[in-house]
Amino acid sequence: MMSRLKLTLFFFLLLNTVYSQTKKETPTLSIKKATAKIILDGDINEPDWQVADVADNFFEIFPSDTSYAKTKTEVRVTYDDEFIYIAANCFDDLIGNYIVQSLKRDFSYPINDAFAVYIDPINDKTNGFCFGVNPLGVQREGLISNGGGQGVTTIWDSKWYSKVKHYSDRWTVEMAIPFKTLRYKNGISNWHINFSRNDLKRNENSSWSPVPRNFNVASLAFTGDLNWDVAPKKAGVNVAIIPYLTGSTSRDYISQKEAQYKYNGGLDAKIAVTSSLNLDVTINPDFSQVEVDRQVTNLSRFSIFFPERRSFFIENSDLFDRFGFTQIRPFFSRNIGLFKGQIIPIIGGFRLSGNINKNWRIGIMNMQTEHKHELGLESQNYSVAAISRNVFKRSNIAVIFVNRQEATTKGINYASYNRVVGIDYNLQSKDNKWFGKAFYHKAFTPHQEAYSSANATFLSYATPKFSFEWNHEYVEKNYMAEIGFVPRIYNYNPTTGKTVTESYLRFEPSARYKFYPRSKIINNHYIEGYVSNYLDSSIKTTEYINQIGYYINFQNASNITLKGKNNYSKLRYPLDVSFTGKTAIPAGNYYFDNITLSYTSSSIKHLFGNITFDYGTFYNGTKFTYSGELDFRKQPWGIFALAFSQNEIRLPKPYSNAYITLIGPRIELSFTKSIFFTTFVQYNTQIKNVNINSRLQWRFKPMSDLYLVYTDNYDSYNFGKKNRELVIKLIYWFNI
Repeated sequence: MMSRLKLTLFFFLLLNTVYSQTKKETPTLSIKKATAKIILDGDINEPDWQVADVADNFFEIFPSDTSYAKTKTEVRVTYDDEFIYIAANCFDDLIGNYIVQSLKRDFSYPINDAFAVYIDPINDKTNGFCFGVNPLGVQREGLISNGGGQGVTTIWDSKWYSKVKHYSDRWTVEMAIPFKTLRYKNGISNWHINFSRNDLKRNENSSWSPVPRNFNVASLAFTGDLNWDVAPKKAGVNVAIIPYLTGSTSRDYISQKEAQYKYNGGLDAKIAVTSSLNLDVTINPDFSQVEVDRQVTNLSRFSIFFPERRSFFIENSDLFDRFGFTQIRPFFSRNIGLFKGQIIPIIGGFRLSGNINKNWRIGIMNMQTEHKHELGLESQNYSVAAISRNVFKRSNIAVIFVNRQEATTKGINYASYNRVVGIDYNLQSKDNKWFGKAFYHKAFTPHQEAYSSANATFLSYATPKFSFEWNHEYVEKNYMAEIGFVPRIYNYNPTTGKTVTESYLRFEPSARYKFYPRSKIINNHYIEGYVSNYLDSSIKTTEYINQIGYYINFQNASNITLKGKNNYSKLRYPLDVSFTGKTAIPAGNYYFDNITLSYTSSSIKHLFGNITFDYGTFYNGTKFTYSGELDFRKQPWGIFALAFSQNEIRLPKPYSNAYITLIGPRIELSFTKSIFFTTFVQYNTQIKNVNINSRLQWRFKPMSDLYLVYTDNYDSYNFGKKNRELVIKLIYWFNI
């Protein structure tokens, strides 16, 4: 196994050298220190703006990437001792209103008119920051990780300032981003930077440094250079104290207990150890303001991944989350403080994360939870440490250690632990065409140390016309990552009522070829072939998918997809294929096929949505699925949406048919740029639950909020009351 890993690593290193091609001439922009105070008012009229270098002549990314942008944008930058300032003239020569989804912070860039800046102050072309503003002055900020190929993580919040002003032929924006907000090293006089503009009236996306249209605009592989007259020095004292207070009332109607009233408090602290290394501390954290997960219908045998939403775990989370694959994660922060949907109180913890220098990043986190005896859980200590070393232009080698240890007031229980160690090699070529990963992980659990490793390789190559991907996975049955996410090894045997673990091997290749016709209607269309083949430890196939798809992307950003799929599944145990507790079919070999047709309309329109139809055989019966979402935008203050999913499973006698319904209406209201209301209902017959979640948020100062959150749960069959909770939470951000 180790020899195979060495060969794989050598193969990736060789690819990194061979396919890192020379990039086109990099655009550059000089930044000089302001000689006078910059007044943040949206007027770009200070003398320092008049003498600043101008970044203009943006390149088009969409609908094509072969010419300069039709929509003109001009950007200038300057700085003082506290801030880096960015000013942009966003010209607009088309009649009509701007496309703005709402007034809520952290808007989605692809479906809003907007201007954004992408900053890589470490110069590793792997990690960075994004700050954006739409024409109504709404802000978004986020973190860029893993090169930016997957876009921007906007859950991260930080304090910065901007102002927008409107003219007859343009809108302007001035940004002031504190140096304290950024993570950078002293003495670096060259940063990587890019600017982008989304003009949805013209349906055009553009950027200052050109980005090929098959890559995300946030990709740091295509940034330009920002040359400082004097390298930025370390920011001053940078400490933020963020206390909170909560009060709640709740009632459990199933247990028929009286209403309970609770009060709580705690705090987070952010301390800049250096300008690029940050210490986060939390004491008795509370996450009651976090929206509940959007439910989905699960007709697979395995758990579904839900992303982390809690802000404490977000910043620099890619240091830990990048290890493994989506379904083979040695660390998953949602397993800290949550157990089978139940909240486990966290006493406190800390995280030290960031860059030591341009090439080295570290992350160390430790969390302590309380006991929960009614769930059979003792107090646990969770630790994770990661270190990453950049190699070549944009690749890195990283090592992780994860530890769960039972630690109570009586001391450490050395017989109760779970540990994972692993090494990952992450490949990104200079021109961004090659992307890949190879890893080897080993788990340590009492009495289960044999057959406890996992390894995998992934490699993709992408050009505007052709792309392919290769993936292999091998996970042994005792690869127990208790703080991770590895659902595939767990198989439930209904005859014994126990869950058994099984090793598996997977091969997953795919390829696509894309056409770009000279058409005013179609932007591109492509054909894609995909194969996924699972095998057991005896190298016998247990499941496969063979799929071919045809995709059409239109110039107005709508699309149509048609896919045909051939499936095989070997059931070792009887399985309730409706997953509703009604129908269990016997173990055996099952072959089935289905065809899928889906359409997504243009989100530029005030009324937009998507719909999918899927029909075919399903194990020993048939399944017809239709799902979609319809959204109406009353710009800019309201979004009214309805999501639905219906699965009709028909099986031969003596098995029962099943009809699974998921309906989720949602309302988002923006009363101002600081007061928001969101409410949604989730009617789910699979889990027999109706959930109502409403959240009122008042951002009364930057990064300081008052939340009122109401949650209610009912039985989907007779609408009998289950439980209800009302929470009020105050968060205040103090800068020291």
